[in-house]
Amino acid sequence: MNIEKIRRNNEKYKDDISEKSVFALNKLQENGIKICVATGRAPIHLPKFRGINFDVYLNFKGSLVFNEIEDIFKNPLSKKDIFTLLENGKSMDKPLAVASKKIYACNGTNPDLKEYFSFGGSQPEIYENFEEFIENEEIYQTILPIKENEYGKAMNNVLTTKIAAWWDRAVDLIPKNGGKGRAIEEVLSFYNIKKDECMAFGDGNNDLEMFEAVKYEICMENGQMI
Repeated sequence: MNIEKIRRNNEKYKDDISEKSVFALNKLQENGIKICVATGRAPIHLPKFRGINFDVYLNFKGSLVFNEIEDIFKNPLSKKDIFTLLENGKSMDKPLAVASKKIYACNGTNPDLKEYFSFGGSQPEIYENFEEFIENEEIYQTILPIKENEYGKAMNNVLTTKIAAWWDRAVDLIPKNGGKGRAIEEVLSFYNIKKDECMAFGDGNNDLEMFEAVKYEICMENGQMI
C-alpha cells in the first residue's frame, strides 16, 4: 500500500462508514451477534464510529483483547527480546518505539518513525528513562523504522518476537505466538462461540491468519491480499 493511499484511508477512517453499515452492525447486535474490531492500533487510538459500540476490541494485532468490562487476553512481548531489539536498533542507528496499553514511548525518532506515526495522527513520547519504562510496563508491540533488507540484522538473537509488516519503511513487532488469529481463538473460547459461527472481514495480508480462525472470511473489494 503506498503512502498516499495510507494517508487517504487514515483521513477518512472515522467518517468513511455508511449509514447502511451502521444499521447492519446494530441489527447484528440486536440478534445476539457480537461485533469486534481488530486493529494494530493501541487502545488510546481506537476509532470511534457514531452509532456503533463494539463488543470486543483486538489491539496490537491481537496482543491485547478486551471488552468494556475486562481484559480477555493479554500477550505482552518478552522483556529480553525488547532489550535485544533496542540494542540491535542502536547498532543500526535506528530508534525504537514501544507501546503499552496507554502509552507510546520511544528512545528517539527519525523521519521514517515520524511518518509511521503520522498515519495514526500522533507521535510517541521520547523518554529519557526509556529502559526503565520498558522494565515497568507490559509492552504489547514495538516499532522499528527499518526496510526489508535490514530485517535480518534487526532480528539477530530475537527469539520469541516476529515482524508484522504493512509498510516498507517500518515494521511492527509482536509475539511469535500471537496475532489476530490467536486473538480470535481466545475471544471464541471466552464467549463459548464455535468457529463455524464466526465471520471475519479483512483487507490485507496480516488478516490471513484471522481468516484461518473463522469459517466465513470476506476480503474487502479494495483489499490488498497476495
